Amino acid sequence: MPPPKKLDLIPHEVRQRLAMALQERGFADIVAVTEELNFWLDDAGLEIRIGKSAVGEYSKLLKNQRDAFAMAETLLGDLNIEQESTMHKVLMQMIATAAFQMMNSVAESDNAAWDPKSLAHLSRMLKDLMQSAGMRERLRDDEERRVARKERERLAGEIEQKAHQLGMTRETVHAIKADILGVDA
Repeated sequence: MPPPKKLDLIPHEVRQRLAMALQERGFADIVAVTEELNFWLDDAGLEIRIGKSAVGEYSKLLKNQRDAFAMAETLLGDLNIEQESTMHKVLMQMIATAAFQMMNSVAESDNAAWDPKSLAHLSRMLKDLMQSAGMRERLRDDEERRVARKERERLAGEIEQKAHQLGMTRETVHAIKADILGVDA
């Protein structure tokens, strides 16, 4: 098992402060941010030094996360429930393909050993995505039923109005309306 990264060894508060500093500087100015980080570590009485390459990697990771969240927000903000459901299906296919490729590469290597942590993360991601897709399907179905019910109510109201104009009895109009709405008169 590889040793932990130095950034993983620093206190959470310092790592959050580092993330804020990188974000404020547009994920650039790595040398200056690294100097500040090492000053903060000195100030906290920690005898650990972080190199600029580690801060650069962390900056790139944070920027990629921010960009991914922004893209997802943009995509999901412009989609209706049916489009989101379709996107989830495509995403599931992509993840399943990646999982299949990962399994093939491990099986084809000479030292075919599964990394249990990676496998657990992959299976959890698949499970979460499937649950989310199922919820989206239910939401879409609920929305379709709601729209259909509102349309039936609108049509029943129009028919009721026309039926009164044609002189039908109140009981006949209620019976027709109940039939359209699918309820007992």
